Amino acid sequence: MSVDQKVYVPSQPLEPGPRYGILSGFEPGTRTLEAGFQVAPPFKPLPVDVVLDKDVPVTLRDGVTVHVDVFRPAGTEQVPVIMAFSPYGKGQGTSASVMGIFGMVGLDNSVVSGLEKFEGPDPAYWCARGYAVCNPDIRGVAESEGDSVIWDRQEGRDAYDLIEWLAAQDWCTGKVAMSGTSYLAVSQWFAAAEQPPHLAAINPWEGVSDVYRDLVLRGGMPDTGFAEQLQDNSYWGKGRREDLLTEAAQHPLMDELWQDKIPDFDRITVPAYVVASYSNTLHTAGTFRAWRRMASTDKWLRIHHSQEWPDYYDEANVEDLRRFFDHVLKGVDNGWETTPRVRYSVLDLTGGDRAGVPADQFPPADVSPTTYYLDARTRSLSTTAPDAEASAGYAVAGNPDVLSFVTRFEDETVLVGYPKAHLWVEAEGSDDMDLFVLVQKLDAQGTPLQEFTVPNQGAMIQDVTERGASILRYQGSDGRLRVSLRQLDEDRTTDDVPVHTFDRVAKLSPGEIVDVEIDLLPVGLVFRPGEQLRLVISGRSLLGTMMPGNREYTSAVNKGRHVVHTGGEHASSLRLPVQAG
Repeated sequence: MSVDQKVYVPSQPLEPGPRYGILSGFEPGTRTLEAGFQVAPPFKPLPVDVVLDKDVPVTLRDGVTVHVDVFRPAGTEQVPVIMAFSPYGKGQGTSASVMGIFGMVGLDNSVVSGLEKFEGPDPAYWCARGYAVCNPDIRGVAESEGDSVIWDRQEGRDAYDLIEWLAAQDWCTGKVAMSGTSYLAVSQWFAAAEQPPHLAAINPWEGVSDVYRDLVLRGGMPDTGFAEQLQDNSYWGKGRREDLLTEAAQHPLMDELWQDKIPDFDRITVPAYVVASYSNTLHTAGTFRAWRRMASTDKWLRIHHSQEWPDYYDEANVEDLRRFFDHVLKGVDNGWETTPRVRYSVLDLTGGDRAGVPADQFPPADVSPTTYYLDARTRSLSTTAPDAEASAGYAVAGNPDVLSFVTRFEDETVLVGYPKAHLWVEAEGSDDMDLFVLVQKLDAQGTPLQEFTVPNQGAMIQDVTERGASILRYQGSDGRLRVSLRQLDEDRTTDDVPVHTFDRVAKLSPGEIVDVEIDLLPVGLVFRPGEQLRLVISGRSLLGTMMPGNREYTSAVNKGRHVVHTGGEHASSLRLPVQAG
């Protein structure tokens, strides 16, 4: 990729403050942290002696020097190592910002030692079980040289170099793995695609896999609130950091810049234990996309029913991950190979969620896609297409500014898989439309059902999710599309999941009715007899922001009136993945 396509702004140095932890200072050297060591009172003490190699310099292939912290069991026995690759400072685990995040979601800081990188594996657990943990300050972060980039193939090359350096250390068996959530998951797609010889396994725990489609221009809309938070509150260092917001404004269509921020899934062949959820509006689409497209033959998928941080540090889930690593990195005959290739959840939203349902694939083999047709006359959804054409609409600036279509289930109905909407739409008074769609579960009385994804369900979390923070409160499966970018990618589109090229603009003419396919996030959702499903269509974001404090998206193209046509030659529909009863 041409270097001048990236835009950079000056970074800010990592200094004492909210993101500065007890071990954030630059202090090269080796020390032993004895069993019982506690970095600070809220955190878990170490159960064993741990050697800390701090701020070790590593030179990358282009001459840039980065620094890593390595935690490893005391003694002379060689061990495999788990790397946590992200721009979050390697000493940030004890920072006020991370402790605040734990408090917000309802995690006690005592579940970790504080030595872990934010969203990464805890050395207290892994060193006690015969593993080392490497926390790098990646390119451009803290004292590491170079300019920071955001989720692209440069990070894959840097991770390759670090993996090969780790494998060559005299304390290492030559087996390297990666683990972590969010950013630490995304970096694993890019690292694995580079195929470093000593990368033995990956464990991506919910992560974006296409920066254009997942982060900055989902559905072709420049919704950059979370990207702004990521860019402005990470990448503290002495060089420059990539300016993703300016790039999004300068590159509104898919081009070489964004292609470089998609991993080469065909080259991901390493054993992989992938963890996903239905509810993460930032990561869900990307995690499932990577799962579908990665070439690994030894890959496992677990779909949980909470939020990534409490799920990642849950004791049973950590033990499950250790079984995978023990099998792949140590050759332990522990029966991991008999683990179902897919374990999925079915949400109930009234306290009856099911987790760990085994399957050979996703969607499960007993799922049959079923088409429900919209009827603008009755505002209903039915498996029978209406003969008569009809239409309904809303004024973009009006109240109400949504259209709803509802069906009631007479028998228990379980949805597991990928929903999609196929709509015939028209813009009155505009040449474009930003469309948002949402599939909601309603109780028998028509009340929308939702649930928090985190342990904290108190007053504060009620407040911060009132107008957004959709990652923390699940309200249903959503999708979106800018209609002028409706062109499908015929090579990537499947019956289950439409994929758009986002590389060309086709504006609407007055009176023109066009059909669009909109992918929605995958679901696992049960409807009891009498409960209802509601499809909502609108010109505004129906779930609000991804996280508290993000800037809300306001469409610049929506004006006038949006019309949805149904029946006859314009048979708008919703395709649902219905599991056999």
